[in-house]
Amino acid sequence: MGVDIRHNKDRKVRRKEPKSQDIYLRLLVKLYRFLARRTNSTFNQVVLKRLFMSRTNRPPLSLSRMIRKMKLPGRENKTAVVVGTITDDVRVQEVPKLKTLRPLQGPEVRACQRPTGQSRLQKLTLDPTLLLKRF
Repeated sequence: MGVDIRHNKDRKVRRKEPKSQDIYLRLLVKLYRFLARRTNSTFNQVVLKRLFMSRTNRPPLSLSRMIRKMKLPGRENKTAVVVGTITDDVRVQEVPKLKTLRPLQGPEVRACQRPTGQSRLQKLTLDPTLLLKRF
């Protein structure tokens, strides 16, 4: 007599594609799947994994947290890549000059629509020349 082994916990449970049928999201997945496979970059693998995530597992990033993270040493001229939404933080009076790249265009950030002189959040779109830059 042999021992009956349970195999129901053997397989890895993770998304391999997004559930959404959005064609723009599917194009981004196709692009980042190619980049993650062909390049030796963990950045592309992380972005691909985040594109698969559901909205509940892709929480928003507050503007104050992004400012705090971009003030760390060595990140002065870097571009912040956020897969998700960036929410406005009313506690922040002055927004420093920041460059952000958002592959998923969700709800707009109200900080970009503040009165003139305070809008210092530069939004970049996804184009192939920007992908060649080191973030």
